[in-house]
Amino acid sequence: MIDTLEMLALLVAGAFTSAAFYINFAEHPARMQLDTAAALAQWKPAYKAGYVMQATLAVIGGAAGVLAGFSSGLMWSVGGVLLLLNWPYTLLVILPLNNKLMAIAPEEAGDDARDMLARWNALHAGRTLLGAAATIIFAICTLAERAEPVIVKAG
Repeated sequence: MIDTLEMLALLVAGAFTSAAFYINFAEHPARMQLDTAAALAQWKPAYKAGYVMQATLAVIGGAAGVLAGFSSGLMWSVGGVLLLLNWPYTLLVILPLNNKLMAIAPEEAGDDARDMLARWNALHAGRTLLGAAATIIFAICTLAERAEPVIVKAG
């Protein structure tokens, strides 16, 4: 039977991954159809709102996965750690670019800003992949726990 921590880990990891996927494949491509000044002006508040939501989901889902691992097996903890890795990945890899983008006034945004926005989306895909890996691990663990043992009789 799946416990509360396992269910929380799976649901929150799924929410994190869905949001990250939406950003990479819908929101950001639509943003990039705008002129650079408008794209940057739209990215700034969207990033701030998304950061709070995704950071919270990564902590809750990651912690639930790690804690579930104590009673339900190592793979739950592996999934939790993958989700939590979004924090150092964001702080070390994405944040320097975020800070550069935040420092540009939209009316001064040129080709460099557009290139940085495109690079940001590529880097954000790393967050989507970490979330997807955690979600897949949690889903496999959930299915494995619910599976009935199969007895194969010889001959």
